[in-house]
Amino acid sequence: MSVEFIVNNWYLFVALIVVLGLLVLDPLRQQASGLKKVSPLEMPQVTRTDSVILDVSEPVDYKKGHIPNSVNMTLKSMQAGLGKLEKQKKKTVIVVCQAGNKAQPAAKMLIKNGFEKVYVLSGGMMAWRKENLPVVKS
Repeated sequence: MSVEFIVNNWYLFVALIVVLGLLVLDPLRQQASGLKKVSPLEMPQVTRTDSVILDVSEPVDYKKGHIPNSVNMTLKSMQAGLGKLEKQKKKTVIVVCQAGNKAQPAAKMLIKNGFEKVYVLSGGMMAWRKENLPVVKS
């Protein structure tokens, strides 16, 4: 690669460095925060022990389809409802939402409040449905 090419296209190299940085930093940031992800196919291994599946989807989305035996508590109501989950601190908690973006802040909140084994379902209910796993509608 010629130095002239790099100088003339410096913005492409800056963009490449930024993208690579984001790809490397995101997993490191998640690992440092204590978040553990679990895929839909790995869930049976994680839920073998005493566990709770916490769905933080909005009630409308929860009624459209959720994992069997999951508990629905929206991200907004979690702060006030943490007392209800107090008995679950020693259990494995798998946090689920529709796509996975609401589950991460909910999992962080649980970790900050002393929950020991917290996992986030990678890809949320979208990934769960993609694997043709059981869904309950209510």
